[in-house]
Formats: sequence, structure tokens, C-alpha cells
Amino acid sequence: MPKLMLSIFAISFALSVPIAGQAQTQTPAARLPGGTATYVANAEVQATVRKTPSLAVSDQAIRIVSINGEYNVALGVVHRARTVGQPTPNGIEHSQITEIYHVIEGSGTLVTGGTLENPRPALPDSPTVALLNGPSTNGGAIRNGVSRRIGPGDVVIIPPNTPHWFSEVASDQIVYLILRVDPHKVLPAGYVPN
Repeated sequence: MPKLMLSIFAISFALSVPIAGQAQTQTPAARLPGGTATYVANAEVQATVRKTPSLAVSDQAIRIVSINGEYNVALGVVHRARTVGQPTPNGIEHSQITEIYHVIEGSGTLVTGGTLENPRPALPDSPTVALLNGPSTNGGAIRNGVSRRIGPGDVVIIPPNTPHWFSEVASDQIVYLILRVDPHKVLPAGYVPN
């Protein structure tokens, strides 16, 4: 057995050492340049939530950061008030943005996937398209979507072109941090609210 192990080691070593005059085909992985970390204190998140407490839905951008000029990441916070009765279905999908929700308060039912009924492009010059979501499609109900109850601590990743909407907010409100990954750089990097 030791002879077999020694042979395997010798063969592995021989295969890893280039033959004289032969160029090495593997190059070490290039290290990407470091960037500047962006810090957002909880106090800023909470202050953003308190800006529009009377609205049924408030989606506020906190920062849009360029990551080494390669892509953008937007951070925001969304507040949705309790739904009363049967809410009007208002599904949406974003063609270039991945959204990541991290629920920090409250609970609700999120419907994802399926097909939007009555799809229509969001107005390209609307503040929502320009600042928050990039090119999007609005619609009514979602057919054949998946309903999930989500609450504090839950994380949902919604890829581009995936219909989604809250069919119910059961608690007084649901508040979630939202990260928007923007590989096409359609959102305005450097945005910080006044």
C-alpha cells in the first residue's frame, strides 16, 4: 500500500510540474481590486422607514453603490401597511434587476413566479423605473405563482423577469430591507438621498 501511495504522489507531482521549455497553461487567479465599504447604520434605515408612515406602500432608496465599476448594488427599505379586504392584484417584474428582500418586521404573503395578467411596460421616465427597479412590467394578478408566508429574518431572492407581489400583509405592517443587484448599471450609481 505505501508503494501505491508513493506512486500516486509521484505521478501527481510529475503532472503538476511543467516540462522544461513548456509554458505553464494555468495562470494564478487575478486578484480583483478592493473597494470602499459602504456602511449604513440601523438608525438611517429606521429614519427612512419613518419618513412616510402614512403611505400604504413606501419604497425608499438609501444608497446606490457602484462595485468597482462592474455593477451596481442598491439598498433600500420598503414599508407596506396591513391589507384590508381583498387587495387589488398588482404584480410586477423587473427585466434587469435581481431583488433580495430581508424581512425585519411584520409578516405577509408574497407571490412569486408564474405569469402576470394584463402586462404593460412601466413608464420609462417614472421615478420608480429610473431610481428603484430599472425597466419593469406592471400587471394584475399572477397566474400559477407560488405563495409563501414570510416574516422577520426571512430572505427572498427574486431574479429578473420573475413576477411578484404581496397578496396579503397580515400584521400592522411589513418592513424589509431590499437589495437590488444591477449588473447592467441601469440605476444611478452614487445616489444618496438628501
